[in-house]
Amino acid sequence: MFRRKLQIRKRGHPDYLIIACLAILVVFGLAMLASASSNLGKIRFGDTYYYLKHQIMYGLSFGLVGFFLVSKIYYRRYEKLALVFLLIAIGLLALVFTPLGVDVKGATRWLSFGPITFQPAEIAKLAFIIYLAAWLGKHLERQKSFWQGLVPLLLVIALVTGLLLRQPATSTVVILIAIALIVYFVSGAKLTHIAGVSLLALAVLLMVIYLTPYRWDRIQNFLEPESDLEAGGFHLNQALIAIGSGGTLGVGYGESTTKISYLPEPVGDSIFAVIAEELGFIGSSALIIVFLILILRLFILANRTRDKFGQLLLVGFGSLLALQSFMHIAAISGLVPLTGTPLPFISYGGTALAVFMTMGGIAVNISKYT
Repeated sequence: MFRRKLQIRKRGHPDYLIIACLAILVVFGLAMLASASSNLGKIRFGDTYYYLKHQIMYGLSFGLVGFFLVSKIYYRRYEKLALVFLLIAIGLLALVFTPLGVDVKGATRWLSFGPITFQPAEIAKLAFIIYLAAWLGKHLERQKSFWQGLVPLLLVIALVTGLLLRQPATSTVVILIAIALIVYFVSGAKLTHIAGVSLLALAVLLMVIYLTPYRWDRIQNFLEPESDLEAGGFHLNQALIAIGSGGTLGVGYGESTTKISYLPEPVGDSIFAVIAEELGFIGSSALIIVFLILILRLFILANRTRDKFGQLLLVGFGSLLALQSFMHIAAISGLVPLTGTPLPFISYGGTALAVFMTMGGIAVNISKYT
């Protein structure tokens, strides 16, 4: 019955379930950001609503423009511009290592153009998915070829992920590689090629992690968090305390105590812990259900879409949303090592919010032709 309701929609109309899920996530995200950032904004900037205002001005405003614009533009037009989008994204990733790049806590992930600061990695996610969908969807016979399919795919992945590893943005690399493999599989690639890429990517990532002290420390802290609760294990320990404090119904909206001085990055990496503390198991589960409905709907539409480009776009968007949400929630719950992955639509970050809303607009446009 539930699956049938997800599938019922008149052809030619936008998918209202996707729109509803997007609206819920955006509104909920702004509400939780207002709560999670209130003390931090007051301490750092003397403004309780500093982070909320910034998110609305540089995230929501651009996101609304992006959503409404791309929801009206026929999505097949992006197919011819896919390579241009990818080259622009690569150029922006490279620019972070110039004087235009902004270094924050040892990471160079931002570009500054006057009053506007943004993260090229978030833009690269969208451009990467569009390029993969266009390239793999246009020449279906190439997917089974080693030299015409697998090798070019590896070169593109290596170029994009190499720039991301230098920032460093390891979690983004893991997500993009996983998306590439999923889209590659759906396009009709050989399982042996997918297995080969997976093993190669795993080997490279393990080597990078082992050779980079701070990355290796995260793995050790994950395996033995109780060994150093004052340093490496502090973040996870405080997150688990916050989640446990929420119980079934939570301590109440705005009433979190760990966000004040104990929980690192309450507006970003740890925002799900704040949600779990304030809204409890019921509230955090409701959020996860909304994510699941949106992801499931994207995959159902992908299965119904006859056009290969549109199908692969929806698979890419759904995979990104699923992987990034899972990595954030799992990391802050102690199921995987801490990654610093933001929670889509919820965590502070104007670029990420604008990009996810734009993706939602493209998905809505595809739904009109499904």
